Amino acid sequence: MKQCLILIASTFFLSGCQSSKENRKEQPLKVINQIDFSHVKINDNFWSPRLSKHVSTTLPVCIDQIENQTGRIRNFENAAKGEGEHSGIFFDDSDVYKALEGIAYSLINNPNPELEKKADEWIDKFEAAQQPDGYVNTFYTLTGLEKRWTNMDKHEMYCAGHMIEAGVAYFQATGKRKLLDVCIRMADHMMRQFGPEKAHWVPGHEEIELALVKLYQVTQEQKYLDFAYWLLEERGHGHGSMGNEGTWNPAYYQDSYPVRKLTDISGHAVRCMYLYCGMADVAVLKNDTEYIDAMNRLWDDVVLRNMYITGGIGSSKDNEGFTQDYDLPNLEAYCETCASVGMVLWNQRMNQLTGDSKYIDILERSMYNGVLSGISLTGDRFFYVNPLESKGDHHRQEWYGCACCPSQISRFLPSIGSYIYATSKDALWVNLYIGNTTQVTIEDSNVILRQETNYPWDGSVKLTVSSTKDLPKEIRLRIPGWCRNYTLTINGKEVGLSQEKGYAIIYDWKSGDVISLDMDMPVEVEAADPLVTENIGKRAIQRGPLVYCMEEVDNPDHFDQIELDSNAVFKTAFEPDLLNGVETIKAINEQQFITFIPYYAWDNRKAGRMKVWVDYKEHELDIE
Repeated sequence: MKQCLILIASTFFLSGCQSSKENRKEQPLKVINQIDFSHVKINDNFWSPRLSKHVSTTLPVCIDQIENQTGRIRNFENAAKGEGEHSGIFFDDSDVYKALEGIAYSLINNPNPELEKKADEWIDKFEAAQQPDGYVNTFYTLTGLEKRWTNMDKHEMYCAGHMIEAGVAYFQATGKRKLLDVCIRMADHMMRQFGPEKAHWVPGHEEIELALVKLYQVTQEQKYLDFAYWLLEERGHGHGSMGNEGTWNPAYYQDSYPVRKLTDISGHAVRCMYLYCGMADVAVLKNDTEYIDAMNRLWDDVVLRNMYITGGIGSSKDNEGFTQDYDLPNLEAYCETCASVGMVLWNQRMNQLTGDSKYIDILERSMYNGVLSGISLTGDRFFYVNPLESKGDHHRQEWYGCACCPSQISRFLPSIGSYIYATSKDALWVNLYIGNTTQVTIEDSNVILRQETNYPWDGSVKLTVSSTKDLPKEIRLRIPGWCRNYTLTINGKEVGLSQEKGYAIIYDWKSGDVISLDMDMPVEVEAADPLVTENIGKRAIQRGPLVYCMEEVDNPDHFDQIELDSNAVFKTAFEPDLLNGVETIKAINEQQFITFIPYYAWDNRKAGRMKVWVDYKEHELDIE
């Protein structure tokens, strides 16, 4: 068995705040643009059932929890009346907004009058809860408006950001702008409070920055982009410690240095991801290359020294984030589901800036492993924390007091079509392999792409391309970092290849061509960087984009004594009746049979222990 050494989950506004002219480029920084999921109809055996379950189960679960099981929607009703108590945590408004965003995304490809009616009812409650000056936040409305904007860690801008994202999404899905107008009034309220020659503000939990960019893009009001930039530039100047009720830890809040000077990831993992997404969005629109330089440094620090093999990040429960480099425990791993979604969002932006497939490699790793493990196969239970080892006492729950992850999943799943394709001046980009059909207009040509595949179980992909007229663009197909060997044919004839930044380039094609990509997908035995002391003497199993684990239910005998050895033979088999259909891997040692299942599917059966990293015995080579 060929061994592969990896670095623990890597196959590896204003005046006074503007960047100097020498740090700007005349050409746009963004290289490629995604094809939005509204143009993509997914139809395959892996993702289609999950998207169906999202509509039939996940969204109803979120709606029921928000309306009936918790006080989240009641907070808005009380705030509208100006009486009653606030229930839950001070940032619970954000869960309602994220669930609404998930509803909006679902409505785009799955129109549902009843679901839309439900969304309109919620939006009426948001509008009724808005104060005359534009402020919306049920916690402070019900506990004392005189205390608002006195504590940077009370998530006021975080909640506002998620409301803005929901407002933009619902406007794009339905054309209705009631919530969008609520968002505009809230954004204008914040800008009356903060900005140059006004008060300083460092959001304790980032999110508003990227949301303001979305508001700018839909309204074309420059002031929202400028405000996002000002908020980013507020960090690292000591403003965060002013006027807070509690202790302000600059490292935890990403406030130790100006963002353009950042070199290392620190503090809370989800906050970091939202910060980097906001930086990427603003950098593109402001042509700020110093932001890009900072993100390149940060990406290396995250992926090479602080990321799990599952694409999960944030090893510590204490700060829901990072400690020191290579501190990656398995049993105590935090790996919040929201942080893995953040890795998807950030890495897509990095790919758009560079056209480099290494970012999609990480996006894919996080999506198939770190994110998908966050929801049960039944679509109604959720992980907040995603460890790489369990003693049998870690299980998904129906909901959480802090329910950011269930609501996060509800908005992420229906948007996965946005990560498959992209376009640029010179090329069509195929980033992910998911069965689908997309129809878009590119340079006055109607283009249809039909992708057929059994990925991630199989590495064979067939892409049929049709266009109403010749399109002078290359087709760039991502060759995943895990893929060692592949063949590419057009209409059955193997073609010579040129490859750049991890993409195979097809220069000459015509409407009706059938492009076939066949990628070898062997079982790989992965070793961690030796600086990860937790995994010395251990190995993990991966096949294609999927990380595997072993569960006690499949390996009941002497679970803690099981070890792989270097002479193991691996056999794979698709088992349609197991875990909604999975490819299992069986390792055959001299005296043991070890069964591995995809990591995302663990804890969906009988409770028991689980491991990703397994003890490993290296046999000496016989030398004659």
